[in-house]
Amino acid sequence: MQLTHNFNLSEFQCKCGCKMPDAVFENIKELVIYLQYIREYLDEPIKLTNAYRCKEHNKRIGGAKNSQHILGKAADIQCKKIYPSVMADLIEDLIKKNYIEEGGVGRYNTFTHYDIRGTKARWNNVK
Repeated sequence: MQLTHNFNLSEFQCKCGCKMPDAVFENIKELVIYLQYIREYLDEPIKLTNAYRCKEHNKRIGGAKNSQHILGKAADIQCKKIYPSVMADLIEDLIKKNYIEEGGVGRYNTFTHYDIRGTKARWNNVK
């Protein structure tokens, strides 16, 4: 199911193959609006390495107990032409300009985490 011009629902599904709850799908429909904005702003494709994760899958991979991924409010993203640190800076700038929703921005070596929790959260896991 196509959610936006560039994103399909299959990209947001839990990697364990479970059924996405309706409440999670509602959050995904909001998250994808902001991801589409980022994608259009960059004019570059964005790959989702992680989005929704059920509690069991989240626990199995060592995710945070209260992860926004469980709610369908988070995505870990990559862009071939943009380093994760630059992506995080860009997301920070778009939040400051109120183009996308305030939330979590996590910095990692190979991806950037963005979520729409509605409050500011920042962390740096770059090694």
